[in-house]
Amino acid sequence: MGDTQLVVDGEDRTTLRPLRPAAPIDGPLAGSGAAPEPATRLPRPRRPWLRSKPDDHPKPADEVKPANAGKPDDEAGTAAGDLAGTKDDPAATTPATGLRRRRVQFAHAVRQPPHRVAIAAARATRDWSRRPSGRLALPGVFLLALVAATAAAGALLVPATARGPRPVAVDATSAAPTTDPQAPLPGGMPLPTQTAPPLGTTPTGPVVGGSTGRPSDALAGWAAQVGPKVGISPVAMQAYGYAEVVLAQTNRSCGLSWTTLAAIGFVESGHGQANGARLRPDGKALPEIIGLPLDGKGGRMRIPDTDRGVMDKDPVLDRAVGPMQFIPTTWQEIGADADNDGVKDPHDLDDAALAAGNYLCKGGRNLTIPADWWNAILSYNDVRRYAQDVYDTANRYGQASHT
Repeated sequence: MGDTQLVVDGEDRTTLRPLRPAAPIDGPLAGSGAAPEPATRLPRPRRPWLRSKPDDHPKPADEVKPANAGKPDDEAGTAAGDLAGTKDDPAATTPATGLRRRRVQFAHAVRQPPHRVAIAAARATRDWSRRPSGRLALPGVFLLALVAATAAAGALLVPATARGPRPVAVDATSAAPTTDPQAPLPGGMPLPTQTAPPLGTTPTGPVVGGSTGRPSDALAGWAAQVGPKVGISPVAMQAYGYAEVVLAQTNRSCGLSWTTLAAIGFVESGHGQANGARLRPDGKALPEIIGLPLDGKGGRMRIPDTDRGVMDKDPVLDRAVGPMQFIPTTWQEIGADADNDGVKDPHDLDDAALAAGNYLCKGGRNLTIPADWWNAILSYNDVRRYAQDVYDTANRYGQASHT
């Protein structure tokens, strides 16, 4: 049997021989199944720590020092038990070269295809969202992403440039306004070389809110004097002049002149006389002036009905109405009551002229500056030919009023 310690450590190199049956297999027991089967050779557990280096010569079993010599018996038994179940693979039988293989951290993750990484991340996020911590944190993450997306969209949609501050207001009765011929018109069109239209003679009349009835009647003397010079009826002159007086007291920085309102009234409706209408002494144009349908044809915008036909008598499309030709949505925003009758009527020239003045002065415009004047007219009707006609008419009225 030899040394017992060597047998325990696996250094016994004797070969186990199976027992043979007492009777030959071809005897009476042959084919009966009673004869024991020949025992096969059992593989012995491999013990790599007992192998010698390739350049070492084999030594006798009694001269080989056990690898775990000097260790406690329990440690040796544990090591032998851990390695007893190793498989018979080529790597185990290859002699050790002395070099250790280096492991790369997360090497398995690096070799993962991108789509698998994405799927794994999605599953991990889903599992995390089902936990209590995920249920609390996930709404905050979504809210933060929504705020960031809204801020990015706002940064893209807000215009890159903003309108600069307007110059200090100039009194409507002061000297000729300054010019700024280099400022562009909307749409990139250059401003004409002319200045803003000259101011007409200043109407003299009532203080706002200082009279009852039709306040513009207080300008009857001024209208009777200037009207014949410019070819405008006294009733229309009173409406335009009163709008200038009101805005001079309520929006002094605008610098609006009655000549601009009269020019728009002439181009739009001939001072309330388009389509056979007549301007009554109270300022109303009858029959009511209703423009063509805004159907997108003939250079007109297409605007579906917004007032159910209440103002323009058209339940399908919007139409411009009154002597100053307001569309229903604009009148609902900017309409005024200038004759103190308690009704904002677009067919009343007093109301329409004051509403037009308020519209032109929107946004802090100073109409004594050419760039602001042209921008105001083009905001009223964005057609260059229209703006030029208004300018020419206002220029003519301003010059004629001083004769």
